[in-house]
Amino acid sequence: MKASTYPIVVQFPLRGEWLAPNTPGSKIPSHGSNKFGTRYAYDFVQVNWKKFGRPAYHGNLLRYLFRGIPINDYYCWGQPIYSPANGLIIRAEDHYPERERTSLFGDLRRARNAAHNFDPKTNDIQAVAGNFVILQIRDDVYAVLCHLQTNSIRVVSGQEVKTGDFLGCVGHSGNSFGPHLHFQLMNSSNIEVANGLPCAFAECELFSGNSWKKEENVVPSKTDRIRFISTKHDPI
Repeated sequence: MKASTYPIVVQFPLRGEWLAPNTPGSKIPSHGSNKFGTRYAYDFVQVNWKKFGRPAYHGNLLRYLFRGIPINDYYCWGQPIYSPANGLIIRAEDHYPERERTSLFGDLRRARNAAHNFDPKTNDIQAVAGNFVILQIRDDVYAVLCHLQTNSIRVVSGQEVKTGDFLGCVGHSGNSFGPHLHFQLMNSSNIEVANGLPCAFAECELFSGNSWKKEENVVPSKTDRIRFISTKHDPI
C-alpha cells in the first residue's frame, strides 16, 4: 500500500468489500491522464475473490468478450453510495441512460472516442461522467462521484449533507467499462478544468494473510481487498 504525500482524508463512500483496479496507490496519474481532474482518482468494483482472475460479474470471460454481460450481473451494480464528508451538494446530474450490457471491444472503442474527441463547447460532460454528484467539502476541495445508476440520485444542488448520508447507487452511466464507482477529489467544481487532489480514506480494513486489519489514512493499492469500518460518525 502506497500513500500520497499530503492526502486529504475523507470517509470511504461504500460498504462491504471492494477492489480498486485504478488507484493512486499503484500509479499516478491513476487513470493515465490528468484530464477531468483524474490524477488521483479511484475506481471501485466488487469481485469474486475466490475465482481465478477475480471477475466483477457472474458468468465467464468468453461471454464477456463475445456476447457481453448484463449490467445487473455485476456484483456492485446498484450498491449504495454514501457521502464521504460533510458538505454542500454543488451539482447532481441524473437521468443519463446506462447501456444494458457491457462489451469489451465496444467499451474500448467508446472510451477512446470519449477521451480524444470530447469538446466542452459541444459535448455534454455526462457523456464522460454519466450520472454524478459533486460535493464541496471545504474551500477549493470538491468530491465527485461518477457513473451512478440512472434515477438513483437522492440529493439535489444546494443541499447540505453529512458524512454517511445516502447519495445514490453504483451504476454504469457515461464512459464506463462496467458498473463501478469513480471517486476523486479536485480543486474546482468544474470537472472539465479541475486538477485532481490526493485523497486517503480515514478508516478501513485491509485483508492481510488470513485476517482483516484496521488501517487509517488508507490509499489502497490495486491488489488490496478493502472494506469500510462503521464509526460513530456514520449514521447509516
